Amino acid sequence: MKFITKIAILAIVSFTSSPLLADDPLPFRNCTWCHGTLAQGFMTAPRLAGQRDQYIENQILTFSSHIRDDPYAKQYMWRAVANLSPETAHELAAYFSALPPKAAADGKRDLIALGKAIYEQGIPESNVVSCLVCHGPNAEGIRKIPRLGGLSYSYLKRRLDQWGEGFDAAAEPMPQIARNLSPDEIEALASYLSFVEYDNFD
Repeated sequence: MKFITKIAILAIVSFTSSPLLADDPLPFRNCTWCHGTLAQGFMTAPRLAGQRDQYIENQILTFSSHIRDDPYAKQYMWRAVANLSPETAHELAAYFSALPPKAAADGKRDLIALGKAIYEQGIPESNVVSCLVCHGPNAEGIRKIPRLGGLSYSYLKRRLDQWGEGFDAAAEPMPQIARNLSPDEIEALASYLSFVEYDNFD
């Protein structure tokens, strides 16, 4: 684990200290140390492929301004984006959003039905609104609202847990929603979303 962490830090330092080359066929390759060679993500880092470009660009801003303050943001992303220009942030967002996404499909299959019900109907008695109101019927997202469909179970669960713990308080309404979800409901929602595919990637 220590070796992997050192490699990740080395990649971050390399990325923030070296200019991007216009003729490089994969100009943002250093991001792939954590997010994967095709930007499909790993257990601890989310898939960037197919994510909404405005969302990616906005998240880079929240990292650089330290608004997003969860432990992984502090450990990795604050430093990773510290020297990014607005132009580079925009290029990063455009590049990753254009890559075709693949569903992680790593959640608990026996929780899919419950997770789908929560996503589509919400939990009125707990004041949890339907997720599709903001994220769309296929969890595709729009503009600064992220695409959730197919993100890994581990990442989705961790983000919901972090909001419930009080991190990233500015990302309303998610902190309030997360606080109103039980651990079992979070597991179900994260499981369902990890399997969501979308026929029309744009």
